[in-house]
Amino acid sequence: MITNLFGRRPRLRVTAAHARRRFRTWRGERPFWAGLFTSMAGLPILYWPYANLDLGGIPLAMSTTSGAGALIIGVLLIALGLTLWYHPHLRVFAGIATLLLTLISFPVANFGGLFLGLITGLIGGSLACSWTPGATEPSTGPADRTSTAAPAGEEPRGD
Repeated sequence: MITNLFGRRPRLRVTAAHARRRFRTWRGERPFWAGLFTSMAGLPILYWPYANLDLGGIPLAMSTTSGAGALIIGVLLIALGLTLWYHPHLRVFAGIATLLLTLISFPVANFGGLFLGLITGLIGGSLACSWTPGATEPSTGPADRTSTAAPAGEEPRGD
């Protein structure tokens, strides 16, 4: 292990391990993958209507009159992905909105960003609708607990 004169290397590892643990905890409390797929669905939908490609000297422009529609759909999908990360209680609304926007992007935005945005949006919306928060056990104090065991020397009664 290489350290400098001030011993900064081990502290860096501890800080990195702590950051990874915090990120893993943060990721587990929300529909992280649904938000990632939803945000990534917006990028090809935004890109293809404004891309100018050159194939062997032949210009290929995918821009259509629906460029504004693709812009709106792409920006909304990115916003819905961020909503899934930072407001996980809106997961059902964001999931259904993602599914509807990606289906609308098929005719409006060059086959849903040449099927890349369509497929990732359908995956993200489905993950968002199906995600449920982790089960948390309610903390009960000793006063709230009732014993179901029979006292010593008695047999439980069958009522």
